[in-house]
Amino acid sequence: MASASTARNERRSRTARRREAALRGEAIALTLPEQLRFACRLGAIVLLLLVFVPLHYAFRLFAYGSPFPMLFLRYTARVVGARVEVRGTPLRRDVFFISNHVSWIDILALAGSSGTAFVAKQELGEVPVIGWLCRLNRTIFVKRENRLGVADQINELREALADNWSITVFPEGTVTDGQSLLPFKSSMLSVLEPPPPGVFVQPCVVDYGAVAEEIAWIGDESGGANARRIMARAGTFRLTIHYLEPFSPADHRGRKAIAAKARAEIEGKLVELLGHPLRPFPHTVDPVRYAPPPVPGPRDDQSDASISQS
Repeated sequence: MASASTARNERRSRTARRREAALRGEAIALTLPEQLRFACRLGAIVLLLLVFVPLHYAFRLFAYGSPFPMLFLRYTARVVGARVEVRGTPLRRDVFFISNHVSWIDILALAGSSGTAFVAKQELGEVPVIGWLCRLNRTIFVKRENRLGVADQINELREALADNWSITVFPEGTVTDGQSLLPFKSSMLSVLEPPPPGVFVQPCVVDYGAVAEEIAWIGDESGGANARRIMARAGTFRLTIHYLEPFSPADHRGRKAIAAKARAEIEGKLVELLGHPLRPFPHTVDPVRYAPPPVPGPRDDQSDASISQS
């Protein structure tokens, strides 16, 4: 019994050391069993691609709203080790999901459970394969330093909601360790000012339980290195998605009030799940700011008219 306990402690210590190294951006050498697990999981994802991508494009020849990206992402989450459980009922249409963010696996699990499209950081779109898969599922990528591009991204969101898609946004602007919740950036909620008719907001919480800190994509670890490390780990892990009570954004005055309401709901659920208060999380992410284009005044209209006449 003592030797088994010692072995478990050694494994935990090794896992903690490797995670610290990954946070520093150091390359993690995989053991032979880990290389085999990674290769098997990668091969399984390739097989899923070979099945679902042709089905997706064939379906699009005859109709819109293909179900195959959702199915592919659902099974891919399972292949990488996630055993997804859904608590609560996600709305299917005309809904803006607001979620905390821990890992790229969030996207696989949330899309697999609800079919949602996403607003995600540009860096995710640059991860090989993952970025392409996100685009298949209509992900809208946000480039933080591209201030002028935010207006275009908001227009994309409006078009998506008009087409009855569900959309998920991660308003923290980055990932955390599953033990924290950063301030919400309300810029991308400008699509809800004013809210489109009939659209609801539904907060949701992704919970990785005891393995959250191991799974989390944080620090200086690259997306590819994190995917390699997670897909090489032994066993599976539980990922529970809690869909909370939806609310109408029309009942709240502006995007900041909507963000505050969603954050309060998510924080309350996280504290309940963790059993202790949230802890601070260091971050240096610049906020995405959006300034609406200036509205032309009467003089501008008159000037335009005189120019057109001349």
